[in-house]
Amino acid sequence: MIRILLADDEELIRVAVAALLDLEPDLDVVAQAADGRAAVEAARAHRPDVAVVDLQMPALDGIAVAAELRRTVPSCTVVILTGRGRPAQLPRALAAGAKGFLPKGSPGGALADVIRRVHAGGRYVDPALAADALSLPECPLTQRELDVLRCGDPDVPVTVVARRLNLSPGTVRNHLTAIVTKLAVANRAEAAAKARDNGWL
Repeated sequence: MIRILLADDEELIRVAVAALLDLEPDLDVVAQAADGRAAVEAARAHRPDVAVVDLQMPALDGIAVAAELRRTVPSCTVVILTGRGRPAQLPRALAAGAKGFLPKGSPGGALADVIRRVHAGGRYVDPALAADALSLPECPLTQRELDVLRCGDPDVPVTVVARRLNLSPGTVRNHLTAIVTKLAVANRAEAAAKARDNGWL
């Protein structure tokens, strides 16, 4: 019997997926969670074999959950579901330790098959998402520039970003200028949006 944790902030979807999986004789949904933090806590408490998590959830997103479970519950394999095709997130999801990545619009039996596959040690990535991910542009930003963007939401003052990263405010400003120039955008908000859209953040 494969023990499963389901995490999705949309209760209707979570309950429907649980009901669908419970029809399978070799699958058992042992826990459900409505956000990323609750998913991690449930995984620690129930020790499921596979966690099926939504890509976009409150508290922690599916990628953060995958990374945390790889660290704290390494026996639990993660499958990420995405409501919209998000090929830009695929490389980050795989780097975080997810073994499966598929859209919620997949055929009914696909999720059960993917759960069995990853539990057996395999991987599964939706072919259309994989093809789209391969055509994404490479990130032109350095790791430090990405750190600045990550810590520097548009409403966060430069001095706060500098303190968080242990840099001088002038250095942070220089990084922000380089980021805006490299991404050919007008400001920090547009830079962050473009970086997220391309899966760099």
